[in-house]
Amino acid sequence: MGLDLGSKTIGIALSDEMGIVAHSVKTISRQSTKKDLEAIANLVSTHEVQRIVVGLPIRMAGTLGTEAKKVLQFVDEMRRSLSVSITTWDERLSTVQAERVLLEAGLSRKKRKKVIDKTAATLILQSYLDAEKRRASS
Repeated sequence: MGLDLGSKTIGIALSDEMGIVAHSVKTISRQSTKKDLEAIANLVSTHEVQRIVVGLPIRMAGTLGTEAKKVLQFVDEMRRSLSVSITTWDERLSTVQAERVLLEAGLSRKKRKKVIDKTAATLILQSYLDAEKRRASS
């Protein structure tokens, strides 16, 4: 499962059973840490998720800003409440890339806004899956 944690929403993506292709699933509106964790836990249970890959918004200079620190705090909360492996993944430019993909698909600004987070989650998860394939084949 891939997550793109925003301040207002959480984009969710899943991979196929073979861990080859990521696809967008949904966007969760953020409410509270407790409710956000419950929603994620439900998805983990429903889809039998074994690993969560969380996008970490590292600055272009490679440093951690305020948003990255918030993501790391949420990851700590997830680790305390979920019994699956959780990995952070450099998500630099994932939202920009998602915006580009959606523009190329011809989506209006209104439609892009509705799907940008789950598209970013898909790109984060796919990047992780591709890296794992390269690691396994080398």
